Amino acid sequence: MADLSTTWLGLDLASPFVVGASPLADDLDALGELVAAGAGAVVLRSVFEEQIVAEEVAIHRFVDSHVDHDAEARSFLPESATFPVGAESAVAHLERVRDAVEVPVVASLNGVTPGGWTDIARDLAAAGAAAVELNLYDLATDLDETSADLEDRQLRVVAAVASAVEVPVTVKLSPFYSALPAFVRRLEHAGASGVVVFNRFYQPDIDPDELTLDRQLSLSTPAELPLRLHTLALLHGRVDLSLAATGGIHHGRDAAKAILCGADAVQVVSALLQGGSAQLVSMHAELARWVDDLGYPGLRDACGAMALRNVADPHAFERINYARLLDGWRPPRSEHRHG
Repeated sequence: MADLSTTWLGLDLASPFVVGASPLADDLDALGELVAAGAGAVVLRSVFEEQIVAEEVAIHRFVDSHVDHDAEARSFLPESATFPVGAESAVAHLERVRDAVEVPVVASLNGVTPGGWTDIARDLAAAGAAAVELNLYDLATDLDETSADLEDRQLRVVAAVASAVEVPVTVKLSPFYSALPAFVRRLEHAGASGVVVFNRFYQPDIDPDELTLDRQLSLSTPAELPLRLHTLALLHGRVDLSLAATGGIHHGRDAAKAILCGADAVQVVSALLQGGSAQLVSMHAELARWVDDLGYPGLRDACGAMALRNVADPHAFERINYARLLDGWRPPRSEHRHG
């Protein structure tokens, strides 16, 4: 069978398929099946800044409210700092997963301010995380905050986390940057070891009859992949970062496309939520056949074969391609022709 080994964030993986941050890593038995089916690494469910802050505030309010109402409460109530809040539960779960599987386990942080993330990242790295994935899911809502302000704040977060740990830090990005390549280069200078493109834009829908927010998760489809491919092809070979794709990878051919454009690894969630370990077995086999059919000695030899750095003027290439796509569109032919 074809050699599907790869190197991602300096980690040697037997396969490019990475179980992405999601509830998939919550069940150790199910996770073991995914590793046996061909997963080369696992990213744990994200630790969210807002959840940690809410837990800490709730504990302090509970203790303080009793102290304020009972003069003797201080003598029998524990200090609020003794309650297991913050990253403690995430650290404990990471240790369980690390002991249960023989592939790299990556911790995931989802936050937008430097604050205590350095301590949390340090705790997770000390617990055995092979790397830290920092999800910069930060949407601009302040009318006075410019794109430069937002990017500078995100860079401070990345720099703080990268300087706090000795393991690689990869940054999971959204596609909503005016000049993404320049921002990625700044991430490299801030200490990042890799980037993941792209996190998905989860936003609630509106129920116009009930006048409520409708929060339902929509899984990805392969139609979302081209946006990732374009960015991978643009970045490969132009920044010294490890690249990964996430979103829209449901089949082995989807993974092959991402790898051709420069991905060292591909993160999969939706396809596994739908098809489980059997789907991963199919994806693994399809990718292996593709490597064999094209005559590549191994997967590493295919990485970046279709990156845009091989084109003299990538910008002109993209504009010409866009024009040709539009020019080639034709309306669907009607099944009933009128004479």
